[in-house]
Amino acid sequence: MQTGMTWKQDVAHSSAEFSVRHMMISNVKGKFKKFDVSFVGDTNDMEHSKVSVSIDPQSIDTGEEKRDAHLRSPDFFSTDTDKNILFESSSMHKVSDEDYEIHGTLTIRGIKKEITLKGIFEGRIKDPYGFERFGATVTGEIVREEFGLKWNSVLETGGVMVGSKVKFEVHVEMILQKQQ
Repeated sequence: MQTGMTWKQDVAHSSAEFSVRHMMISNVKGKFKKFDVSFVGDTNDMEHSKVSVSIDPQSIDTGEEKRDAHLRSPDFFSTDTDKNILFESSSMHKVSDEDYEIHGTLTIRGIKKEITLKGIFEGRIKDPYGFERFGATVTGEIVREEFGLKWNSVLETGGVMVGSKVKFEVHVEMILQKQQ
């Protein structure tokens, strides 16, 4: 068993998306266009593997440029000074054949918090070009204010403009890197 195998994401077949409540009545969805996922380990022994993720918050895209500019501002991600959102796993625990709990540290705006994510191992194959690949889906939820994303506006009718909970879902297709 090789535990030191290095896997890199296939950018064309991966996505990082999120949603947050808007005005207490709907959900706004968005994505990050630039992110990097690295996995070191063996898919047959996920519990002894490590995953790291780096997201470029400048690449945020909600489909509305004015909102995206506000999200890049100091009110939210402050992308002029905070260049990356980071996640580093500390452990993985198998829940069922495909399901895992992934524990680690999430860093946003320099604030580090321990979080637990849900992971689904989607399978492993050898592609038509001879490369080993695997797929995974990871989901989670954070309270944005805990990471310094505190901007909000109280609505005249009660409630707030932006919800506290941010739900996210990452789909990755990983490619085994050839040993040099």
